Amino acid sequence: MNFRETLRSALESIVSHRSRSVLTVLGILIGIAAVIVTVGLGQGSQQKVNATISSLGSNLLIVTPGSTSSGGVSRGLGSSSTLTIQDANALANHIDAPDISSVVPIVQAGSVLQANGNSWTAPVVGTTTGYLSARDRQIAVGSFFTQQDVTTDADVIDIGTVVAAQLFGTANPVGQTITIQNTPFQVIGELASAGSSATANEDDQVFIPISTAMTQVLGGSNPSSVSQILLQAKNSSSINAAYQEANNLLLQTHGITNPTAADFTITTETQLLTTATSVSKTLTFLLAGIAAVSLIVGGIGVMNIMLVSVAERVKEIGLRKALGATPSLIRDQFLTEALLLGLSGGVLGIALGVTISLLVTHLSSNTVILSAPVMIASVVISGSIGLIFGVYPASRAAALAPIEALRSE
Repeated sequence: MNFRETLRSALESIVSHRSRSVLTVLGILIGIAAVIVTVGLGQGSQQKVNATISSLGSNLLIVTPGSTSSGGVSRGLGSSSTLTIQDANALANHIDAPDISSVVPIVQAGSVLQANGNSWTAPVVGTTTGYLSARDRQIAVGSFFTQQDVTTDADVIDIGTVVAAQLFGTANPVGQTITIQNTPFQVIGELASAGSSATANEDDQVFIPISTAMTQVLGGSNPSSVSQILLQAKNSSSINAAYQEANNLLLQTHGITNPTAADFTITTETQLLTTATSVSKTLTFLLAGIAAVSLIVGGIGVMNIMLVSVAERVKEIGLRKALGATPSLIRDQFLTEALLLGLSGGVLGIALGVTISLLVTHLSSNTVILSAPVMIASVVISGSIGLIFGVYPASRAAALAPIEALRSE
């Protein structure tokens, strides 16, 4: 019996037991589809996070307050205002930090915005004119506040698209007035939409000069403190040098001799990408591992159905052996059946997985990336599962003695 005859015989056996074969394939089909969707979701999520982090700005370093302790009580990262406007001024010194091209201090707090009888709560960001460049933002309508506005504590404001829609609807916001804590601000510009980042909706914010924020809106017990400081390196090759310069300068200005006791944290875009990628990969592997359990269940189903097939075809196996069929031919036939069941589950599982992925992408905000290598691997895995779980039933069939055919009568 050649391979073509072996394949034909295996197909005839599968087709003659359609219902049983479909139920056997179902386990592998569901497992492959689940792997396709979960891996695609993980890759799509990773791509989205990477794009979000990259959109924060080029050659960017972010300085945030670090963990501190007071009165024996330890405080978490960013829980204490250890950064000040004086730190930002020190970092802007090109003699001490020649690889830092711009420094953008930020103060931020949520506040109620009122305009035209409407109210909306959004983060109020006090910053400098370098914010647009550091965060790679654009103005859609009007203009951003100027250095003169910062110097004179001007009551001017730029708003995000969400705030504009909530307070002014479809009307042009430029020239309108927004009141924050009883202080009227004139809207001079609306920023182009930037979407959501990992921590906030970038369009649901308003921006005012940092001097105005510190003196009129966000000033607290320490009006010189800032929420974070954005640093831009001169170019991508000088990021490490800018990091070291900022770290050393802040340690010096804060009077810290032990770097491990620093009360600030400097994060680079590369570190954010590495962390986000690591978390995304871990979640993807976890979900794919859970989905792979159904593949094992499907493999057990293949083994069970092949054992049943061997038990039902004792007479056929015995007669073939009596007519000269060798054990290897019998084993090859049953292995071919198991392989075909596995491959069928794999191909149908890919089709189902692709369909679900397209539906998820179309009906939700999640992106599912369809990967050709994952699909090819799925076919190989499904075929391997069929073969692996088909070895034992095929071996039992091959070891069956011809006399069993007579006993089955």
